[in-house]
Amino acid sequence: MAILISGRGSNMNAILSCHAQSELRNIQPCVVISNKKDAPGLKIAREKFHIPTEILLSHGRTGWEYDQEIVSVLKNYGIFPSNGIICLAGYMRILSKEFVRRYKFRILNVHPSLLPSFKGLNAQKQAFDYGVKISGCTVHFIDDDVDTGPIIIQESVPIYESDTEEDLSNRILKIEHKLYPLAIKLFSDGKLQLDGRKVHLLEK
Repeated sequence: MAILISGRGSNMNAILSCHAQSELRNIQPCVVISNKKDAPGLKIAREKFHIPTEILLSHGRTGWEYDQEIVSVLKNYGIFPSNGIICLAGYMRILSKEFVRRYKFRILNVHPSLLPSFKGLNAQKQAFDYGVKISGCTVHFIDDDVDTGPIIIQESVPIYESDTEEDLSNRILKIEHKLYPLAIKLFSDGKLQLDGRKVHLLEK
């Protein structure tokens, strides 16, 4: 497993904590990659979990030109399309179509809304401003577009009249920290089956 981050790495911390507690037995975290050299999550990965880290600055590169360097790093850590899983955890770059197709259905992301509602940035604010009564989070596979890949699992959270945007964001984040490791476990235990856009959870 590789985890890609850009910031504080709170979902990364949740994933690696579950692994440290032997809750993700069929997966091995190999590297945390960041496109930001000052991402606080890098220190957490190194010092708390002793996971190797790599910093890949863009230097103006975009799309596949940049993502090819990620592929090289993944190969160096033994992470291939045949055996690997890539988890986006607050990674603030859109992956190129070439990269997504190379690791098809092996890239996971968590999004702070009940997709397909409120895609893109600031999903919590979108939901809050729209006035919906329920929001939540979604763990999904990455595909060629933004926040449109097949949905693995979702969980809702209520929105109360007294809530601020920050209250909602914090409530959703707590669910993200529970749901993301669960989705990774389902993947690594071979309990996910894709049927078109639908992801079935297998009982085995």
